[in-house]
Amino acid sequence: MTTADFARHPVEVAQRLIGARLTLGGVGGVIVETEAYHHEDPASHSHAGPTARNAAMFGPVGRAYVYRSYGVHWCLNIVCGIDLGSAVLIRALEPVEGIELMCARRGVSDLRRLCSGPGKLCQALGVTQEHDGMPIEHAPFQLRPTERPVELLVGPRIGISKAVDLPWRFGLAGSKHLSRPFPRPHRLQPANTFPTSSTPQP
Repeated sequence: MTTADFARHPVEVAQRLIGARLTLGGVGGVIVETEAYHHEDPASHSHAGPTARNAAMFGPVGRAYVYRSYGVHWCLNIVCGIDLGSAVLIRALEPVEGIELMCARRGVSDLRRLCSGPGKLCQALGVTQEHDGMPIEHAPFQLRPTERPVELLVGPRIGISKAVDLPWRFGLAGSKHLSRPFPRPHRLQPANTFPTSSTPQP
């Protein structure tokens, strides 16, 4: 994947990331849940403008934006968009690589609980503040696109108090690793994959 893949509206990027494989230092899995945040979205950290905390959101696309939620859990986002200040929150993964290490970091053995939430997956992958601003397409990160269409679920985002009705949360249909079920889930047609050597640019 290249930086150009993230120079799109965050809703499109959030959908296209479902099914991609994300690892950090060889540990990670398949992205099964995302949320989109646009710079004009009142629920976005960037809505009020740049700060020391959200500086990565106003930098190059394709970089990690890492912040601490409620002073407890790290959360991983990927900066994207045509204009500055947008990002996609990675909400859940299906564990695939480095499962033993992830279990040790999390102190759990139930694979369904291992990465089923933004804080859980950051603990499992070892994401911290030091990864803020790092390019997702280069080590220690690796992001490999899915090469086949996936069926998506769509619904409102979680844990916000503004723009609560925007259907900007996306999930992999049939996944057992979501952070929580989608209420009255609406299914989207299979999403396009990111371009690969065998997939033309849409």
